[in-house]
Amino acid sequence: MNYLTSLFVTAFLTAPSLSSGQTVKDFEPSGKPVFLVYTNVHSAFNKAGSSPAFEITRFYLGYEYNFSRSLSGRGVLDVGDPGVGGFQMTAFVKNAFLQYREDKFSVRAGMISSDAVVFIEKQWGYRYLLKTFQDEYGFNPSADLGAALEYSPAKFISVDASVLNGEGYKRLQSDSVLKYSAGITVKPFTGFQFRIYTDLMRKDHLQNTILLYAGYSNDNFRFGLEYNLQKNSKMVVNQDYSGFSAYGSLKISERFSVLARYDYLQSEIIGNDLNPWNHNRDGQMFMTGFEFSPVAGVRIAPVFSGRLPANSARHFTTVPGIYLELRL
Repeated sequence: MNYLTSLFVTAFLTAPSLSSGQTVKDFEPSGKPVFLVYTNVHSAFNKAGSSPAFEITRFYLGYEYNFSRSLSGRGVLDVGDPGVGGFQMTAFVKNAFLQYREDKFSVRAGMISSDAVVFIEKQWGYRYLLKTFQDEYGFNPSADLGAALEYSPAKFISVDASVLNGEGYKRLQSDSVLKYSAGITVKPFTGFQFRIYTDLMRKDHLQNTILLYAGYSNDNFRFGLEYNLQKNSKMVVNQDYSGFSAYGSLKISERFSVLARYDYLQSEIIGNDLNPWNHNRDGQMFMTGFEFSPVAGVRIAPVFSGRLPANSARHFTTVPGIYLELRL
């Protein structure tokens, strides 16, 4: 454990020597603010009735600064609904890291985005509508405290690895349990991408997460398919669950796109239990709609989604809504 952590620190400190032959003339340090808002108005309908709501689901505020051509930093606060207790909005440190980047190599350390989530967020492309599969259903948080590196020996392949706290950005508990991850992304042809990712963490039992992704994108069309599996979730023996997500979008004009997504989640029965351990969250999710971008930095999406629970005691719920993203 200590050896792997030392390896990341050594890589971060020695990385600048890889580019010692480059010049730094004509470079001026600069930065820019980070401002991002996700908000929506929607109404959920099922047999039990309806529940209209207006939400500000996320408010990101921070700053990015380039100290040199290769060295940069980012600090961002995430203000959102914590989902627990009586708090309505709570602020968390979403990003606080230093990054060194060259053409083929990068390393970052601090409160960083998770490699399990950030790649898929880019492929999905509509984070303001819904989180990625792993983030939405608790496989992995979107950010965590730790260090990560990425190396791309050729244009068609890249590898990444990280050592993380394993608690996510909302819980900075200090213990001896760390999460180790590794991934490889292959781009065999223009537009096509394939990714394999896995992570491990152990306390009483070994938790193992696996992600398989295949997708295609060009200027007007995007499609992705991913399969996710987690063994011994929360490091509880036999607490396994899995599922897949398929999503895509088609650009109709410069300002309009149509989109769709489908998720399927299932969990396993433990011992002599009658139902799977995650029965109340298992099921299917459907989403379709279109996006309109009147100006740069503004995205508006009328969307219809539905959730069909695996638990027959729960009702199918439809959720029409209008979602908005504001970005500097």
